[in-house]
Amino acid sequence: MSKTTKELKKQALKAEVAAKKAADETTTEELKALATAFRAQAKVIKQKKKKTSPA
Repeated sequence: MSKTTKELKKQALKAEVAAKKAADETTTEELKALATAFRAQAKVIKQKKKKTSPA
């Protein structure tokens, strides 16, 4: 079962919130990168849905 774009966007938001609360720079940067990756995945899924949907 794949995650929906909505779920991925929620995960991205959670990662960003955690990044703001992180104690060190390394963790902050890793969480920001994770948020970016979640959003990228959501974008790909959305684009694939668009291509496969009947026009």
